[in-house]
Amino acid sequence: MDNDEPLRIRTQEALRYQVAPALELDGSNIEVTAVFNGIASVRMTDICASCPASLPVMIMSMEQELRKYVPEIEVIEAVM
Repeated sequence: MDNDEPLRIRTQEALRYQVAPALELDGSNIEVTAVFNGIASVRMTDICASCPASLPVMIMSMEQELRKYVPEIEVIEAVM
């Protein structure tokens, strides 16, 4: 499913070390499970994952911030 392992790793590192701190999140609670055709599938744990109302807003904020570091990623989708 994952067609670009180096891009997945780069996305994971950007989310964990640049995006999460900028959004005041704990980056260890974000896991990139796959990257395919500009879509990063992420699994979130802890408080963000347990509140479905905040998840779309959180994803949109993460997408905007992530594009600064990994412009190849167009969309983030949350997976369970």
